[in-house]
Amino acid sequence: MKGTYSKKEKLKSKKLIDKLFSEGKSVSSYPLRMVYLATELNASAELNIGVSVSKRHFKKAPDRNRIKRLMREAYRLNKTIIFNNITTQYALMILYIGNDKPKYSDIESATVKLFNKFVKATKKLPDDEKIS
Repeated sequence: MKGTYSKKEKLKSKKLIDKLFSEGKSVSSYPLRMVYLATELNASAELNIGVSVSKRHFKKAPDRNRIKRLMREAYRLNKTIIFNNITTQYALMILYIGNDKPKYSDIESATVKLFNKFVKATKKLPDDEKIS
């Protein structure tokens, strides 16, 4: 698996995004929240993922764009946690729910926790079991 965030992995379908928010489940690790839905994807990718930052909390576009860039980079570097532990295809949306500008280290640690919670929620693992 490549350590990239390819075009095939990007969540772009309006219908799929609407379905994700209406039928999906969520896990959170402050300041991030992930909505996920097991679905059949057209692309050859196992995941379709998108990131979002609220315009209500960050009025200026450069602030929102920086946070989204940090979130995508944290996903790109840590996506092996998900890919090594799933068997079905998922649509994911990662939302930034904090009120202040984050540092990359905060985003990355929250992303790792979030991915571990996601894997536990989808696999129904006991809480004391570690995920590689």
